[in-house]
Amino acid sequence: MATPNYGYEKRQRELAKKKKKEEKLRAKSHRAPGDSQDGPDGQPADGQVQDGSADTRDVSSAAPGPAAGSAG
Repeated sequence: MATPNYGYEKRQRELAKKKKKEEKLRAKSHRAPGDSQDGPDGQPADGQVQDGSADTRDVSSAAPGPAAGSAG
């Protein structure tokens, strides 16, 4: 059985990393200065809502469980 060529595998990983870094730099340089920092799905990367609206649901009223006054 042949032995693994770790040097070749390492070189391929390095080339892939270099290619990814160059693509990222190219994309960054093509982006306009005023563009937002969107994630890959078009949503903001930091999780904020784009239209300025906020989720104002009352989480405490949506919690399942026994009623506050019941003794069990």
